Amino acid sequence: MNCRDHASEIAEHYDAIAALWDAEQKDSSYGTEALMRAITMCGMEHKRRNALDIGCGSGGRMVRLLEGHAFQVTGLDCSEKMLAIAHEQHPAGTWLHGDIIHWKTSERYDLILAWDSIFHVPFDKQEDVLNSICGMLKQDGILIYTIGDEIGEHVSDWHDRSFYYSSLGIEKNLDILSKNECHLRHLELDQFPLKHCIIIAKKM
Repeated sequence: MNCRDHASEIAEHYDAIAALWDAEQKDSSYGTEALMRAITMCGMEHKRRNALDIGCGSGGRMVRLLEGHAFQVTGLDCSEKMLAIAHEQHPAGTWLHGDIIHWKTSERYDLILAWDSIFHVPFDKQEDVLNSICGMLKQDGILIYTIGDEIGEHVSDWHDRSFYYSSLGIEKNLDILSKNECHLRHLELDQFPLKHCIIIAKKM
């Protein structure tokens, strides 16, 4: 399967569960503590700041938190139905339909969030995507994202659909960040014994 077919499959899955996903996440606080840590690292609260949410889905708790701390939010997602909900719920945001593997921008961001999203990227594209994301950060910009603490790829069933996941593992991710002058600021295995890892890095 090529990358575009892969993205289309992921989009189809999330289109199918968009309303259910949004309903499930409405009252959730999942990930907000970690995002607040990243926001605090940004500083400059008196300045207008911008944030990119990769795999933003329908928006919700993460976007509310960013907007509540004076960020202008741009969301990128491959699911048009998710984006339609995000646009309705967060009219101040900018909502873009696209695939992070191919998406390019000249914009640079104070904060980039990729919460439970880029682990859907094909294994052989993970390094390229992380390199690209690091290049979208401003100097002193903060990147917060999640990965699986396991090298390889697998498929798991969720909401009666088969979702693809992959990870380069923690050590390789840290190596890529370092090569892009993004210094580790926080790493947490937040769901132990499940293999789910939060990484926060700062562009120097």
